[in-house]
Amino acid sequence: MPTFEVVLKEAGEFGRFQKRVFLLLCLTGITFAFSFVGIVFLGHTPENYWCRSPGAAELSQDCGWTLHEEWNHTVPAAKLTNKSADSQCQRYDVEWNSTSVSCANPLLHFSNHSLDSVPLAACQDGWVYEETHSTIISEYNLVCANGWKLDLTQSVLNLGFLAGAVTLGYAADRYGRKLIYLISAFGVGICGLVAAFAPNFPVFVLFRFLQGVFGKGTWMTCYVIVTELVGLDQRRIVGIVVQIFFTLGVMIIPGIAYLIPTWQGIQLAISLPNFIFLLYYWLVPESPRWLLIRQKKEKALKLMHTIAKHNGKYLTPSYSEIIVADEGVTNPSFLDLIRTPQIKKCTFILMYAWFTSAVVYQGLIMRLGIVSGSLYIDFFFSAAAELPAAILILLTIDRIGRRIPFALSNFLAGVACLITPFISEDIVWLKITIVTLGRLGITMAFEMVYFVNTELYPTSLRNFGVSLCSSLCDLGGIIAPFLLFRLAALWLELPLIIFGILSMICGGLVMLLPETMGIPLPETIEDVENLSRSQKCDKKQKKVNTSLYI
Repeated sequence: MPTFEVVLKEAGEFGRFQKRVFLLLCLTGITFAFSFVGIVFLGHTPENYWCRSPGAAELSQDCGWTLHEEWNHTVPAAKLTNKSADSQCQRYDVEWNSTSVSCANPLLHFSNHSLDSVPLAACQDGWVYEETHSTIISEYNLVCANGWKLDLTQSVLNLGFLAGAVTLGYAADRYGRKLIYLISAFGVGICGLVAAFAPNFPVFVLFRFLQGVFGKGTWMTCYVIVTELVGLDQRRIVGIVVQIFFTLGVMIIPGIAYLIPTWQGIQLAISLPNFIFLLYYWLVPESPRWLLIRQKKEKALKLMHTIAKHNGKYLTPSYSEIIVADEGVTNPSFLDLIRTPQIKKCTFILMYAWFTSAVVYQGLIMRLGIVSGSLYIDFFFSAAAELPAAILILLTIDRIGRRIPFALSNFLAGVACLITPFISEDIVWLKITIVTLGRLGITMAFEMVYFVNTELYPTSLRNFGVSLCSSLCDLGGIIAPFLLFRLAALWLELPLIIFGILSMICGGLVMLLPETMGIPLPETIEDVENLSRSQKCDKKQKKVNTSLYI
């Protein structure tokens, strides 16, 4: 009796049905990218801000000052506080409403001809922000002593990704990919809506966490459905194109942020599109592989007949039954990922690869906010630099395999990160070129870990395995903001050194993974174990043949 792969080939491995479902699900990559990098624009620090001083606003109004003149006359100069940041976190401890204060030189009344004698105090009445777009920075005063809370907002989102990977990944393996996808899409929309109108910072953080939980649910289930619905020859294409749509989302969001002047508007614009995905209840099927592994063979057969019909194919009567290896309908657990030697090795290496990809990728994106001149333009072009990654992957993975491009992309990112700190600031073009190559390398690594991870787990563990391994990506995302900004405070280029070391180690480890080029998706745990054994036997046979030839 035929296997699922044989039946899928007869029904059409990538016909009209799969192409329609594939394109619909690819849109998830755009909205997920919005959530992933949105904090760069939601939390962009205003170019200028200063302590709100009691009476200074009234004096400014009486004197007819502009906002810049108010700052010039009433804010401590950086040279007086030793640090420029401190000039934004301290104010003059004086009474501005004194009747003898001059509009031309108001500090003269308090300074006795020396500004050093004017007392300073910490900000107690909030801040004044000079900005063209409102952000959560000005909404919740996330500056000075509260500056760490901005890092927290991105870390909390990644914490949500982590929780979603574990809980919703497990739920998708138990209750179905489609159900969890629809619940997650609804959750992202609702949580984004509430976050946009959060009355205070704790509420905003709570719903940003929940948005991360459900966002991860949409992304992971979308990717698994797409991969399980197509044939062997199309897996590489769909896996990479989904990532291209993610890059398109990264390229689109600076345009959205530029056109919408408020952070609430941006939050709504990147969240509400998720409600459209609820229409997929009628447009996207359940994964036939999942139906088979859960012993729902009648539904799987009915779906395969539907796929064949839409693809202009016909299943012969002998395909009325599909045989899959019967491992029993067990609910997956972490022990299943470490019980056998090959799956255990793959699990730990993939966990590290996910962690490294997240830390380096997010770190390079957030670093752009520190060193870039024009945020919107620089962000767009840095995202566009990711597009060649997909082309390079497509040109290599079916010619030289998965492992070598995976390793080389990590080595490229590592070398670029290690070289950049030692390039003179005077050679701007070279520094930009090397950083761009590093961004290209880590993007390739990030895109490859998705489908390599999918190809190395059997159907019964695939969604749970991908979700659990990718949870290390979320752990990396939690650490990345603090790692970048705290180390950059010591030396701007220090984070790049850490990124480079992580990437170089990852490049070496992924060479230990089994090659999956030209091999069907494993259906059972034994398939994965045999995959590694067969490759070892092939290597031994090649050595024997070489020695005989010599």
